[in-house]
Parts: sequence; C-alpha cells; structure tokens
Amino acid sequence: MRAYFLFLIVSAFLLSSCRHTEPTLRDRLLEVEMIYIEGGTFEIGDVFEGKNTDAIPVHSVTLASFYLSKYEVTFAQYDTFALATGRPLPDDDGKGRGNRAVAQVDWDDALAFCEAYGYRLPSEAEWEYAARDRGQKMLYAGTNNVDDLPNYAHLDGAYANYSLAVNERLPNALGLHDMSGNVAEWIGDYYQFYPDPDSLPVYSDLETSGIRILRGGSFNHATEVMRTYWRAGTLRDVTSNAFGFRCAATAE
Repeated sequence: MRAYFLFLIVSAFLLSSCRHTEPTLRDRLLEVEMIYIEGGTFEIGDVFEGKNTDAIPVHSVTLASFYLSKYEVTFAQYDTFALATGRPLPDDDGKGRGNRAVAQVDWDDALAFCEAYGYRLPSEAEWEYAARDRGQKMLYAGTNNVDDLPNYAHLDGAYANYSLAVNERLPNALGLHDMSGNVAEWIGDYYQFYPDPDSLPVYSDLETSGIRILRGGSFNHATEVMRTYWRAGTLRDVTSNAFGFRCAATAE
C-alpha cells in the first residue's frame, strides 16, 4: 500500500512538472529589446515655431519612467507572433521579411502583439518625450540639423519605397532607432486635440472612436513630417506598407 501511494505522489509530481514546463505564448516569441527611459516633465508640441495647428498649444506633461523598444517591430518578430496565434502574415510587398520593420498591420494587430509580451503601445507623450531625448528641444529624432537627418531617418523615398532593416540608421541619444522615418508608428492612448491653456487634456474613448494616431513619419514622407511633434490621424483598421509600430511598458 505504501508503495502504491508513493507511486501516486511521484506520478502527480511528474505530471505537474510537465504542465509547468509547457512553453507559454511569451516563451515562443522572439525577443523585443527594451530601453529604460527615466521619466520627467517636458513641454510637448511645436516648441520650435508654434505654428503647427495639430501640435499647439504647447503644454507641460509629466511622465513616469517607462520602457520603449529599441527598434521598430520587425517582420521576423511579428511573423513568429502571427504563426503562434493563428493570424495571417502581413504582406511584405515582395521586398523580403526578416529584420525589416513590419508593415501592413493595423492598430489592433499592433496592440495584440505588444500585449502578448505584457507590453502596450506608447502614449503620444511617451513617444515624443523619447524621440526628443527625454524632452529636449530636438526637431528630429537624433538631430536638429536637417542636412544630417538622412543619417538617422529613412525618408522621402530617397533610398527605397519600402521599410528597411531596423538597424540601418543611427539611433538618437537614448539608443532608439527610427523614431523619425522608416515606418510611421501606431500610438496607444491619446487625445485628439491639445488642451486649451490651463486645461487638462481630454483623452479620447478608444472604445467608441475609430481614429488613431501615427507618429514619426515613414520612408515616403517629406522632411517636415519627420519632426518630433508631427501628428497624423487615421482609422484603426487602416493598413499600409508605411505603417508599423514599437512597444512600450510601464516601469515598475
């Protein structure tokens, strides 16, 4: 009888061990490298000319520390996620997959990818704060010199009319690549219009509003769209070979 009970205990332990070693979805995904960004207070919007009607009035925002992915999400990373979750693979326009910034994904696809890692999409304030080297007065991600911009951004169809590998341009001072150019990036929570002076921002209800924000410009955008304050809106279910994303996470 004692031997029988010992057999049951050992069997239960082995079965429990098998269950615990089964790979989770997160275990099957490719690594997304994250960079820690210390929070702070900065002035968000068109701090340069104060003329861009989508980016005024300039106002103060205070952010807690957060993480942002070093690179835009690649085809290889997204393909692994899509295969693991039964989603269709996004079209690569015949230009190859691998380390290229993924495109042809809508806002919900981007959010689902990030959530599979326990991450999320960045807020507008987080994105701009990071693009501007923690809120400094940076016109483009990595430089204030328009002549130097092609070293940091794939833009204006100058090299190719599709996304490039995510490590082909210089990073900004925080180590983030392609915050300007390559693919425009989906943003998570946002408010559609900046608040009036002395007013708090009113965040849009993402459950009822179909409009989403893109930041950073893409390979087919002109220089001015590369500006760190530039905002563009579109419907959440729109896909394009110029739309991609990166992930964010709240620092504990």
